[in-house]
Amino acid sequence: MLRTRLDLSVYLVTDTALCGELGVPATVAAAARAGVSAVQLRDPAADDDELVGLGRALVRALHGTGVPLLVNDRVHLVEAIGAHGAHVGQSDLDVRAARELLGPEAWLGLSVQTVEHVDQARVALATSPHTVDYLGVGPVWPQATKPDAAEPGGVDRLRDIGAASPWPCVAIGGIDAARARLVRAAGAAGVAVVSAICGQPDVAAAARDLRAAWDGTP
Repeated sequence: MLRTRLDLSVYLVTDTALCGELGVPATVAAAARAGVSAVQLRDPAADDDELVGLGRALVRALHGTGVPLLVNDRVHLVEAIGAHGAHVGQSDLDVRAARELLGPEAWLGLSVQTVEHVDQARVALATSPHTVDYLGVGPVWPQATKPDAAEPGGVDRLRDIGAASPWPCVAIGGIDAARARLVRAAGAAGVAVVSAICGQPDVAAAARDLRAAWDGTP
């Protein structure tokens, strides 16, 4: 797997329940064709075998699009799925251990909620600055897709974290097309969304709206 530039601008995090009858693979395929730049597979209710099966279906759905697939939390399944990397949270596998499992070419993201988390990551990774490729920052606004998420920090905290981070930051939490411009103005490298795409009546239209909002086009 060759390492290329990771485009965080419109980053889709999947939700199997929200995708409903359309399903995750069809949702991802439509979103990728409409402007999503990266996809993270997240399904905490699935067991490992189920997640591998779903992940492989997403690899097929994304074939030829150039859109990378990352796996939430379960770093040990990235190779079996054929994904391009992983994303871990504060309570998941340590990022240094995750990098050892992934090897040097895969992408790796880390969730942070505070400037202190950034400072801790900078100290921990001082001798290995390339262990992490980007930070996921949030929730920025209230959200309903992750019940155990931290309290929202708002745009000011997003701005503060971005200023403290040596890594590009993608914002998540309560973001839709109307808020995408606010996030970009705060210095984020992209927006990560769940319900703004998953479960929408027209997935492609929703993805296009986010793409246009991020790009600043009418």
